[in-house]
Amino acid sequence: MQSTRRDFLTTAATAAGAAAASDLSVHAQDHEHTHEHSHQAVPSDLALRVKSLESLLVEKGLVDRAALDALIDTYEHKVGPRNGARVVARAWVDPVYKQRLLSDSDKAIGDLGFGGQQGEHMVVVENTPAVHNMVVCTLCSCYPWPVLGLPPVWYKSAPYRSRSVIDPRGVLREFGLELPDDVEVRVWDSTAELRYLVLPERPVGTESLTEDELAALITRDSMIGVGKVPPPREGGAK
Repeated sequence: MQSTRRDFLTTAATAAGAAAASDLSVHAQDHEHTHEHSHQAVPSDLALRVKSLESLLVEKGLVDRAALDALIDTYEHKVGPRNGARVVARAWVDPVYKQRLLSDSDKAIGDLGFGGQQGEHMVVVENTPAVHNMVVCTLCSCYPWPVLGLPPVWYKSAPYRSRSVIDPRGVLREFGLELPDDVEVRVWDSTAELRYLVLPERPVGTESLTEDELAALITRDSMIGVGKVPPPREGGAK
């Protein structure tokens, strides 16, 4: 993904106390969708500084670019989202756990060993045939790191943050998700005090799958609410 390394370093700088604000255009290369938003042609001052710092660290042999990419990929696409997938899969197969997850999200998520910084106070909202939930942070990029990993670039972008509130159905269409008119769309605004996780609908045809096989189907986007969990491929889980 474009700018992934830059955004990782920017996030680290912010956590250390540096103030950072970067308006990135919405794009979803992860989803292989084509969006019509304009992209920032010239990097911001902050982006240039981060890139310069990265180049200097690589030149001095203090950072291995490939290792850094691998680390970022692990936290963005594997470790984080896989934790959330385990939470969702458990809720799908265990009705008692599901009720606990919806009524006391922090405790239920913590029971599976997930929690901590950027996820101290969580609320899980359930998708149903009548209601579809999606999550945004209109102020910045508040995101439940313990269960979803690093926030994707598009989640932090100004267009996503503003348009998700103004035109949620339009945003969902750009991610390839067209909802029937009779489905209510609810948009939840994450803050530093409270972060949301979507419990997506379980896809048809997964009745015989194990909890681990179900977890392998669950995507990061379905837990943000900009996608649905795909059905299993013919012949087994995805």
